Amino acid sequence: MYHRFSAEKIKTALTDTPVVFVMGPRQSGKTTLVKNIIDDSWEYINLDDQTQFEVAQNDPVGFIRNLPAKKRIAIDEVQRLPELFVSIKQAVDEDRIPGRFLLTGSANALLLPRLSDSLAGRMESVRLSPLSECEIQGNQPTFLTKLLSQEVPTSHDKRIRDHLVQRIVVGCFPEPLQRATEQRSTAWYQQYINSLIQSDILDLTHIDHPELMTKLFRLTAFYAGKLSNLSEMGSKLGLSHVTIKKYMALLEQLFLVERLPAWHSNEYKRLIKTPKIHPTDTGIICAVRELNSKRLIQQPEIFGLLLESFVYNELRKQASWINKQLNFYHYRNKKKVEVDIIIEDAMGDCFAIEVKASATLTTKDFAGLEHFKNIAGERFKLGILLYDGDHTTAFGDRLFAVPIGALWS
Repeated sequence: MYHRFSAEKIKTALTDTPVVFVMGPRQSGKTTLVKNIIDDSWEYINLDDQTQFEVAQNDPVGFIRNLPAKKRIAIDEVQRLPELFVSIKQAVDEDRIPGRFLLTGSANALLLPRLSDSLAGRMESVRLSPLSECEIQGNQPTFLTKLLSQEVPTSHDKRIRDHLVQRIVVGCFPEPLQRATEQRSTAWYQQYINSLIQSDILDLTHIDHPELMTKLFRLTAFYAGKLSNLSEMGSKLGLSHVTIKKYMALLEQLFLVERLPAWHSNEYKRLIKTPKIHPTDTGIICAVRELNSKRLIQQPEIFGLLLESFVYNELRKQASWINKQLNFYHYRNKKKVEVDIIIEDAMGDCFAIEVKASATLTTKDFAGLEHFKNIAGERFKLGILLYDGDHTTAFGDRLFAVPIGALWS
């Protein structure tokens, strides 16, 4: 059993918010986490149970009204029946007590029709991603909090390339982590992808060609860590720009991929504003591309792109545990000077992170960070180059090389 750092955030929200919504991809551990939080004072309902789903579907208002009055209600996979949101709103407005409803969903229900209006001011959402390396190893995360305090993170881990390669291939979902071999983990992901897209996507909207969703997702696997070119992707699948944009939004809504926007300011018109694509878990991408540890070691360019996605996901997970507004970007200009990840806080302060798979560095590796420092000016606070080494080293004013292991040390 893994300790999930989101648990405290959920428990806190339940003390003062009528509806708490835990959202994240299927099999990321939402049900396990919720069952660990609730007790006998709760009524638990799972809408993946076809009988309960049909009862709720036939009479959404009556279903909510007939729930035990003295119990709090936990509803799993609520995105399957968006009609319940209006009924939940009515119940909350009649009796607005904190922690009355605990919902989970395998789609970003904040994007579903009517939800933003029906539960505005009544609901707090908490995202549960697949496990972080901190959770897998049982270490309290400190990297992001140190970074935001302008303190340089450190680690005394030795080179961990073999561990990183295996983690990227096996991914961070709880189930494949328990399997004995990479092959068995890959088999789980392949089944997961097929069932998710063929069933869950139909809960969200009607699409004319559901088989193209699977093809699109497989195509995005080859864009991991790269700029998102929707026109190019649509051309390969024979889809219009409007359709490919809609289908990509659905993949994001299912937490399969994220598009990382480009950092820009009105002062710098030369910046390329195309987002990057990152998978929400590298294990899925390796399964789609049939990549195992041996192949990744033999193809360092692909390993580097997936390592960037792994680091991005780890930082996003840590960001969900702290009570600060953070925005994530990448940076790239027309001369192809780039920085992998930019974190900007509510004050506009910027923290730049570059990811390198190698253990040896030169000053050239800091060219992107140095350039961004000059562009951002006073907003720039710290630049970190994560690498497969074992020492934290200064490479200039507010620029440091830091072992990747510092992410979870």
